[in-house]
Amino acid sequence: MSRFRSFLALALLAALPVAAQVDRVQDLRYPPLAPFDIPQAQRIELDNGLVVLLLEDHELPMVEATVLVRAGSGYDPADKIGLAELAGRVLRTGGTETMNGDQLDDWLESRAAAIEVGVQDDAARVTMNSLKKDFPDALRLLADVLRRPAFDPGKLEVERNRAITNVARQNDELLGILFREFREIVYGPDSPYGWSQTYETLRAISREDALAWHRQMFHPDRTILGLVGDFSSAEATRWVREAFGDWARGPETKLAAPAWRERLTPGIYYAEKDDVPQSGIIMGHLGVRRDHPDYYALEVMNQVLGTSTSSRLFNNVRTKKGLAYAVGGQVGSAWDHPGTAMIFTSTKVETTGAALEALLEEARNLKAAPPTEAEIDVAKRGLLDSFIFRVDSPRRVLGQQLQTELHGYPRDWLSRYRAGIEAVNPAQVRDAAARHLRSDEFAILVVGPNQGQDKPLATFGKVTTVDITLPQPPAPPGPKSGR
Repeated sequence: MSRFRSFLALALLAALPVAAQVDRVQDLRYPPLAPFDIPQAQRIELDNGLVVLLLEDHELPMVEATVLVRAGSGYDPADKIGLAELAGRVLRTGGTETMNGDQLDDWLESRAAAIEVGVQDDAARVTMNSLKKDFPDALRLLADVLRRPAFDPGKLEVERNRAITNVARQNDELLGILFREFREIVYGPDSPYGWSQTYETLRAISREDALAWHRQMFHPDRTILGLVGDFSSAEATRWVREAFGDWARGPETKLAAPAWRERLTPGIYYAEKDDVPQSGIIMGHLGVRRDHPDYYALEVMNQVLGTSTSSRLFNNVRTKKGLAYAVGGQVGSAWDHPGTAMIFTSTKVETTGAALEALLEEARNLKAAPPTEAEIDVAKRGLLDSFIFRVDSPRRVLGQQLQTELHGYPRDWLSRYRAGIEAVNPAQVRDAAARHLRSDEFAILVVGPNQGQDKPLATFGKVTTVDITLPQPPAPPGPKSGR
């Protein structure tokens, strides 16, 4: 077992309850967690601006690479929503200038290696893993994918059709609709954080758009590369310089950061969905960034409110009142923009009004009946005891350190988490709850049938209708005419 995992095992053993006979689980007493150190990746920056994070782990003869490129869907043009995600998929499947997609598949499969691409709001994420003996060659192939993609037109159409199919099914799941439409209400229709792909925007994306996206976004000074696995820092640095050292720095242009609406319009919003026997309810407003001074207090407050099975929402709305199939809530946070502060549930149509009132009651009770010291103690213990599972492998540690590097957070931000939670006191939790969960500013969205509700939604305020109907999907291209 590696030294890193030995430390984690000792910390977990120390967290086991003290051996003693007790009659109730509430009487179990736990000793403090044993201290453990989170390894810090070695940081290197090449002359072309490429940032490299290296974390050695010699348990298995494997190496994993993770690349973050500032090329997320938050930069999509409004008329081509889905560009980054579509181009990101074809970045991998469409091959390179020297190796088509099928040849790339064969090369990787013959070496039990893999390259995968995903796109989030803030970045395109490319991962690769292979045996150590194959890694130098695999890294050069990864560099080829990142630097010289071919964007094969046939593969582009395959991925476009896949995305169009997803649009066609986007109203199948009640909670999927609920969270999608709530994002648009909170961030606004002009914000990429509230956008959804449509048939029209997907059809508007061409191969030339994918090539232009790559030319604009993919440069070493917009890229962070992380390696974790069986290597020495010296040899890993050599591999990286050989594969990426001649990659030219990008032009000195700065893209505008994605925008969002600072304040929403409170009120009741309703989207009709008559093919389900339940209602989805969500309410809230903008949350915070992770560098907000109240971040740690809000992490504790979230545990009290709705992110654990000991939370008020779970115990009061679901267990005691029996009003919820699913229930939860938090003041959410994101790295580079505010998350969403929200409370949600799904309930029988016949209890829509009762469930809505119960959620509002729990939000207001954070002020009227603030979290007790006992609740806060349980919440802090849950966060501290589970934190170890966020850093239980070098791979996870590196993944989080890549995020802090991407967004300019302090290098030891992850190591500060435990101390930050331990320092939270009840007054800070109560103040943070009052500041960041404001029921008088809630936008309340209900999705479900318009018949059978126990109370008209107009009871709770003016109702704004949200249209979720989909246009007919575009017909597939027909055969080309001509000789």
